[in-house]
Formats: sequence, structure tokens, C-alpha cells
Amino acid sequence: MQGDLVVERPEGLYCPPGDFYIDPWRPVARAVVTHAHADHARPGHGAYLAAAAGETVLRARLGDVALQTLAYGEPIDHFGVRLSLHPAGHVLGSAQVRLEHRGRVWVASGDYFVSGAGDDGDSPTCAPFEPVRCHCFITESTFGLPIYRWKPRRALFAEIDAWWRANAEAGRPSLLMGYSFGKAQRLLAGVDASIGPIVVHGAVETLNRAYRAAGVALPPTLRVAEVADKALLRTALVVAPPSVAGSAWARRFAGASDAFASGWMQLRGARRRRGVDRGFVLSDHADWPGLQRAIAATGCERVIVTHGYEAVMVRWLREQGLEADAFRTEYGDAALEAEAEGERGAEAGAAAAVVAAEGQTGTDAGVGADRVGAPDASHAADDRDADDRDADGRDAGDIDAGDPGPGSPGGGPADRRRAR
Repeated sequence: MQGDLVVERPEGLYCPPGDFYIDPWRPVARAVVTHAHADHARPGHGAYLAAAAGETVLRARLGDVALQTLAYGEPIDHFGVRLSLHPAGHVLGSAQVRLEHRGRVWVASGDYFVSGAGDDGDSPTCAPFEPVRCHCFITESTFGLPIYRWKPRRALFAEIDAWWRANAEAGRPSLLMGYSFGKAQRLLAGVDASIGPIVVHGAVETLNRAYRAAGVALPPTLRVAEVADKALLRTALVVAPPSVAGSAWARRFAGASDAFASGWMQLRGARRRRGVDRGFVLSDHADWPGLQRAIAATGCERVIVTHGYEAVMVRWLREQGLEADAFRTEYGDAALEAEAEGERGAEAGAAAAVVAAEGQTGTDAGVGADRVGAPDASHAADDRDADDRDADGRDAGDIDAGDPGPGSPGGGPADRRRAR
């Protein structure tokens, strides 16, 4: 009897016949990395394999590592395992990992975006999710509850544009916060740039350069220091990471209307807990019907669920007649994500509190922020000038010591390793 193609080990998800890991969280000799977010692409591995489309971001985050890249769909054979990478639609360079060995095909999804609205290919910031037929599908479940259903992209951006336009007509800056890697670029690619100038935080611009280098079309953006006429800021859209809220960097946009873009804005009370004027429901993860669409499109007989609402998703899959189980992973590590963007612990705790208060879960799985991904201070220091720092010299994306973290008051359950 043949064993599973992917199993759990303390280091991460391991492929025994190929002797390599997928997105391992402890140092290993060989790592296949699905994308460059901090909880999936970690330093310390001997050799890395990833999609060519994500090479620029991976090297910016990991430094000088032994990195081999593959074009989407390009196969390689490793110890008898045929491996290829396929678009996941999550962020630039995100990939599903297809494994074929002795007639069996398994696919590990990593993080992916499929929308129940059916407009998966409408965002030009990365290649859209590609269904891959397989016997076993390892899927994320970040938004694996029926309450999570995304609006069509055009309808969502019509709302964002209307908010920005109204603010500009009133002479009020529009501060739109979203995570620097992936979310910010989705926002920039979707808004109507004719409304006014677009100003971005340095952490966002660092990632914008990587996207533009990969051929992704983004509207012209300015750093604050590049705005000669400060009166222009009164009509500007300002895109920045969530950690700038309340900072000296943000206070320069006097009278700004602020908003937060996240899948967690679907929850009642999330905007109030964030303390922002508007909340826009925008995610780079699949919603509930999107998860169902993606799983069905694989034609799989077995599903293994990872980070998110594992218990809910496993139960639903079994009710559909599929064999379903869960892997316990360390994706969504609160401390890692807080280090990358300065917000992870706080957002995880706030979202968990909202869900618990509204009785929406019915599961012991974690919940938290959308995936974070800005380069941390060590990676981005050369790309940030004084205009991207608070008055005390601290990067606006650094960790706020006042943020509730794992196990802290208001921070949700003590074990937040799977918080999303």
C-alpha cells in the first residue's frame, strides 16, 4: 500500500518520496515555497523552489538564497516525483504545487483567491487561479464560513471610488489602509486614478516596484516627499499599511477620512473595532463559495484542510460525501506577521473577538487578519526616507508595543498560530 504524498512533520508539510517540504516553518534542506508572504516563505532553508513570477519579491524578502524558479506549468522530476507549479491568484508569484507519483496526483493550494462572484480573472495584479485536477487537494480555509461572500470586483471598486471622489470634492484626503504586499496592489489596480493623485507609503512603494518589474500595470504613485504642492494631498488617495493608523506619518494628512480594506470587514462590528470611517470588503483569499468552486473544480476524492476554519470546512466536505481531514500548520503565525507589518497580533485578536461576539464560528479554528506581506524594516530600510517614519524615527510599519498579541487581553485565544 502506498503512503500519502504529503504528510505532517514538525518542520512542515513533507513529501516522503520526493524528500522535500512545502512551505516549511522550520529550516529544512529543500523547500518548495508557494508565495512570498512571511508565514509561507521563511529564511533558513538550504534550497528554495518557487514560481518565477515571484522571484523579485522572494529575493527582496529572503536575501541571497539558493533559489530555483519554474515557469507556471513547467514540470521537473525529483526522486521520481513530477512537480509543477500553477497559478493560485493570491499575490504576485503565488502558486499551487502539483505532485505526481506512481499514478497519484496531489495538489497543495497554498493561499489562493477564487470568488463566488466569478470575477477571479478581473484583477490584473497576478495570474488567476487555475484549477488542477487531482486525487487529493490540500486547501486553505481562511474564510471558510458561509458568512464570507465577496462582492463583484466592479461593485466594490465603485464604492471605493465614490468614497474617494466625495472626499476629494470636500477637500479631504482619503487614507485607505491595506496590507502592503498583494492587498495594496489590488487596491491600486482597481481604483479610478483620474479622481486625483495617489500617494503611497514607502512599504507599499517597495512592493509596487516589484510588481511593475514583473509587468503588472499600476497607476502612477507618489511618496509624500515627492508631492511638491502639499495642497494636492487634500484630494489624494493615500494607500498605506494598517500600522500607520494614529501615527505621525498618518497625522500629516489633516482631516483625512480613513478606511480599511480586508475580508474581515464582512463581519458586523469589525469597522467599529477598527475605529475607521469606512470598511471595504476586499480579500486576496477565496470566499466560502469560492472555496467550494475551487475544490469541486479539482475533481478530487479527498481534501485535506489547512489554516483557517478547518473544523467547519471538514464537516461540510464530509457532508458532501468527500473524504476530508485537516493538517495542523503554522501558517498565519501571529508574531511573524506582526514583524512583517506591525499589525498581525492586533488584527487577529480583534477579528476573533468580533466572531465570538456574534456567535458566527462554531469551530475552534483561529481567525484574524488577512495575509500580511510588507517587507520588514531590515528589508525595506533602504527604500524608506524620513517621510515614512514616525517622529521617533520608528518605521510606521514596525510593531506597536501596544498591540494586543497572542494570549494578551483582547488578543483572542492563547494559541494563535493559525490566526488569519
